[in-house]
Amino acid sequence: MKVAIACPPFPKSIDDGLSQVDKLVKEAAKQGAEIICFPESYIPGYPAKEFEVEISSPQKMNAALNKACKIAAENHIAIILPMDWYTPAGILNVAQVISGTGETLGFQAKTQLDPTEDDIWVPGTERRIFDVNGVKFGIVICHEGFRYPELARWAARRDAKIVFHPHFVGSNINGTELTEWGNKNNPYYERAMMMRAMENTVFFASSNYATRYPESASSIIGPDGHCLAHQPYGKPGVLVMEIDTDLATGLLAKRFKPELYADK
Repeated sequence: MKVAIACPPFPKSIDDGLSQVDKLVKEAAKQGAEIICFPESYIPGYPAKEFEVEISSPQKMNAALNKACKIAAENHIAIILPMDWYTPAGILNVAQVISGTGETLGFQAKTQLDPTEDDIWVPGTERRIFDVNGVKFGIVICHEGFRYPELARWAARRDAKIVFHPHFVGSNINGTELTEWGNKNNPYYERAMMMRAMENTVFFASSNYATRYPESASSIIGPDGHCLAHQPYGKPGVLVMEIDTDLATGLLAKRFKPELYADK
């Protein structure tokens, strides 16, 4: 499968975000990608304090999803689009999955919120496996992939070949300019990506914003834990790579013995 990982700039508005989606989807499709993943909460934009984020609404989010469905169908590529989603229980942080024909396949809601997000979203209550072109995959959103290894393992144990990881870590106003992927002085995020791939023997595909000071790169990690490719730090664009899904055996995830750790 040819996969694409988007590394877009922070959206100035919902329309600006959708314009970036359209642009990067076209670039990925031109390179033959079958699926593209965008960063966490890309529509309307992650609600970090330093950014002015357009206030979302059910109407705006439904319209944005419909627009993304049209973009997917026009370019014959599946899209993982993280966004706000309104429910009777409250606003969820979700990753919508859209097929290459423009059909919505459902969403994965963030079930493990970062403590700083408790007043922004409500946690989801269900994990899901998706299938595009015969390839199964799971989705873990930011904090879930960095601090809850059980969630990537859950997907790998259900035959996911890839775990997609939309996230946001970084800033446009302060931070350190990273120069080497996985350097020991970097924030721990990239090494956490390595572990999610290695400990489950699956591909881990992680999408971050292109900020001035990103704390991780948009990356594709192989089942052996090696970084196969990454987008240059802070450079907007799309990373496209063909992966051999047969290498994602899920061997280590399937050897896990959950019965030994069940609560008594």
